[in-house]
Amino acid sequence: MKILLLKDVERLGRAGEIKEVADGYARNYLIPQGFALRMTPGVAKQVEVLRRRAVERQARETAELTALAEQIQTLTLTFAVKASEETGRLYGSVTTGHIAEALERELGRPFDRRKIGGEPLRRLGTYRIPVRLSPDLVPEVTVIVHREGEPPVATEAGAEAEAEAEAEPTAGEMEVATEAAEEASPTDISPTHEVTEAEQEPATEA
Repeated sequence: MKILLLKDVERLGRAGEIKEVADGYARNYLIPQGFALRMTPGVAKQVEVLRRRAVERQARETAELTALAEQIQTLTLTFAVKASEETGRLYGSVTTGHIAEALERELGRPFDRRKIGGEPLRRLGTYRIPVRLSPDLVPEVTVIVHREGEPPVATEAGAEAEAEAEAEPTAGEMEVATEAAEEASPTDISPTHEVTEAEQEPATEA
């Protein structure tokens, strides 16, 4: 089906462009959601007017999203959680859904959790999380995951802290390794035996 885009659509095109798409994609998503119009003879006659209006509408929306992106970029969200005293690993996780809900509370508008980037956060720390507003606008919101009962203080990046924690042995692992080393006795180690000339088997004469 041939359509006229009324808004920018990621991986498809810009407002005002004419595109050929699958019928189901147009009927079930693009047209009902207000992203496009079907290219009928009537639309074709008005295509220049409709295209100009679509571009102007998209420009207004882009200006609004740019202002929103600036707000997100300077925003800090905090989550008080329960976490391991030893490793800082959470008993659960902070998901993109939690972040979307927090953004909605702070900014007074809905956010699609599918537009929030990154994996669920499973460790204490400070993170920069991308929020996709449009193909060209992807601001990052600061997220601080802190222990319940403690103040939210910005720390090293949570992802870096997690990588370091995975690489370093825990106190329990170090204790087990130390005990194993202490229990090893000299008899557990077989000394290398050097063969002397007297022990060497003489060559057999033909």
